[in-house]
Amino acid sequence: MAEFTLDDIKRLLRASGGVDEQSDLDGEDFATTAFADHGYDSLALLELVNRLEREYGIQIPDGDLTHTQTPREVLAYVQARLTEARV
Repeated sequence: MAEFTLDDIKRLLRASGGVDEQSDLDGEDFATTAFADHGYDSLALLELVNRLEREYGIQIPDGDLTHTQTPREVLAYVQARLTEARV
């Protein structure tokens, strides 16, 4: 499986929650800007989790991503889960 990247998060966000017209997913601060500041609420993030599980074949226990605030934090989490799945 290819490496999971910030571009994958952008693609999934666009597919799951759309894009708020004020959000700049292609800006240089994308990775470190809080999801709420990008215009994504908890429902959009739940849809992101569902898509991650389906597309990447990983299980994300309920609440595991509630502590993640930024795309970079989700990236690190998903990369770790994918590494665990390969072992």
